Amino acid sequence: MVLKIGNKLIGENHPIFFIAEAGVNHNGSIALGKKLIDAAVDAKADAVKFQTFKTDNIIVPDAPKSSYHIETTGSDNQQTWYELLKTQEMSKEMHIELIKYCDKKNIIFLSTPYDEESADLLEELGVQGFKIASTDTTNIPLISHIARKGLPTILSSAMATMEEVTQAVDTIEKEGLEQFALLQCTGNYPTKLVDSNLNVMKTYMKYFKCVIGFSDHTVEKINPIAATSMGAKIYAKHFTVDKTL
Repeated sequence: MVLKIGNKLIGENHPIFFIAEAGVNHNGSIALGKKLIDAAVDAKADAVKFQTFKTDNIIVPDAPKSSYHIETTGSDNQQTWYELLKTQEMSKEMHIELIKYCDKKNIIFLSTPYDEESADLLEELGVQGFKIASTDTTNIPLISHIARKGLPTILSSAMATMEEVTQAVDTIEKEGLEQFALLQCTGNYPTKLVDSNLNVMKTYMKYFKCVIGFSDHTVEKINPIAATSMGAKIYAKHFTVDKTL
């Protein structure tokens, strides 16, 4: 199986596809978003990935923050998770500006849509592929909606059982999408090395006919080497330009 995103071929006998995961570390700033893109280019990444969502579509107003949010942004009493997410939404105009900047810098722009409206926006803006977050491994309606668009799609799989991963893959295949990849991931920020579970990739290689990779939440530098040596064809890593932000 070979996956094609933009001008990059991903799979057996092709270089590993390196995704620099900017996420929401732009804090709603186009200037900071461009700095993140520059950092991804300097790191020789093939793609830089952001997150696209409408806060009102994905959480309820009183949803609590997770512990790592509280550590860096204060308690819910200081700023609710809803209020925090609102500051991290990217407008259509911001998307357009960052996509243009990626084109200028010769790096692929990717983003994770967290709701159908956001997936539609990304399709309208001409993205070259989709990344589905581990959060939505069990969100079958969203997976179906994205798969029907026919674009190359990367599915991350933290926090899911094998049965749930199989259901997600079956959903993609039933929609007729052959150009997809599956990533092993551990849903901790940061993840301890001992919890990386890289052998899950071997299980995926045995049971699924698609490109397999690894989404890395550890802070150490060994996993990209280990995952690649074990056959990962995609490697994704979170990054920021300033850990005090």
